[in-house]
Amino acid sequence: MGLFSRLRKKPRPRRVVLIGLDGTPYSLITRLAEEGIMPNVAALLREGSIRRMTSVHPWVSSVAWSSFMTGANPAKHGIFGFVDRDPKTMKTFIPLARHMKAPTLWDVLTQAGRRSIVINVPVTYPPKPINGILISGFLSPKLEKAVHPNSLLPTLENLGYRIDTNPWLARESREKAMPDILDALEKRVRTMLHLMDNEPWDYFQCVIMETDRLHHFFYRQMEENDPVWAPAFFDVYHRIDEAIGQVVKRLNDDDTLMMMSDHGFCSIRREVFYNRWLADAGYLRYAHTPAKKIEEMDPSTVAYALDPARIFINLEGREKFGRVAPGAAYERVREEIIQALSEFTLPDTGEKPVARAYRREELYSGPYLDQAADIIVAPVDGYDPKGAFYKEHLTHADKMMVGMHTYDNAFVYAQGLTLADNVNIVDVMPTILAHMGIDPPVHVDGRVLI
Repeated sequence: MGLFSRLRKKPRPRRVVLIGLDGTPYSLITRLAEEGIMPNVAALLREGSIRRMTSVHPWVSSVAWSSFMTGANPAKHGIFGFVDRDPKTMKTFIPLARHMKAPTLWDVLTQAGRRSIVINVPVTYPPKPINGILISGFLSPKLEKAVHPNSLLPTLENLGYRIDTNPWLARESREKAMPDILDALEKRVRTMLHLMDNEPWDYFQCVIMETDRLHHFFYRQMEENDPVWAPAFFDVYHRIDEAIGQVVKRLNDDDTLMMMSDHGFCSIRREVFYNRWLADAGYLRYAHTPAKKIEEMDPSTVAYALDPARIFINLEGREKFGRVAPGAAYERVREEIIQALSEFTLPDTGEKPVARAYRREELYSGPYLDQAADIIVAPVDGYDPKGAFYKEHLTHADKMMVGMHTYDNAFVYAQGLTLADNVNIVDVMPTILAHMGIDPPVHVDGRVLI
């Protein structure tokens, strides 16, 4: 009877926990593990595999996490930047979950009858119904609108859950920013562990956004070993390591822990304003100065930029003020701007801030390619590309904002598994599904890494 019972027993479906550390470089997390600042991560690295990973162009969190959650490039999911514009009106907007045009990981899991708990992933506001729990990320205006199902709201309020840190405190002083980062982290971890303990799940994901906030305002201080802020920086990671240790204690033998970041990070040397560059080069003209919105460009404009250095040709039939004819004229202008960007040097230093300028079709493929910028600028690390519409100066050195995103040097980790090399962020979603015994959907660009 006992043998018969064992033979009939089906294997328990694999569960996956994914901890996202927004903007944490591969080089940093491996260093902190080696130096003993993250001992729990160090132990995990001995029983799994970690790989350096590339992100997506442009490597901002909204585009990167969208590419992760869909396993696809922006021309398939439709999120191309932190801001976008309606070309017919030239009004800008922030892309949200309602603009997502491809199924997400938790959509696929819902269809497969699996229950997900998803916490703080960018571009999940407003929360869509899923089989499980979804708490939206930093674009949410307030907690009451960020939770599915809404019945979970009292629990989150009792836990003191916070959607994000207060960026204005960081702008004021580091002395105010650091306690705020620690407070948001503590409440996010508390909520994560509570839901892990008290809710059923097959897939559990929490993104720690506090690492990104820490890096933007403290990365240079860490790199320069500032006597005050470097130890404080490392303390944040030690607390994250303790939280990861708590997660590990809650897993059973059939569970798999994964970790990842969405892009890398480095210190900023200069912010570079590409609309200023376009104006200086004669491609952008303002109806008046100072101009605050792209609606205020002069109709004679040839090209303009949106964050972060995505350049749009003022194309006839597409843009409200379209001037450049489609076809040969469009390609001639695009090639001219790309060539000028390749030769662009900062006038005061002679340094080149552009690694490469891409045509959109060199990076993306899919049904929404025509919504992408015509040119996407890949900066040299340290030269943070900005799309502010009007600036008097070409560059700026910000005293508070000292860290910027990078395309290279993200990471992915999987416990008890061997991952392939040459990993891109779109590979993570199909790998998770395959490990859980679910076929990835047909739209996926990524490959299975195991």
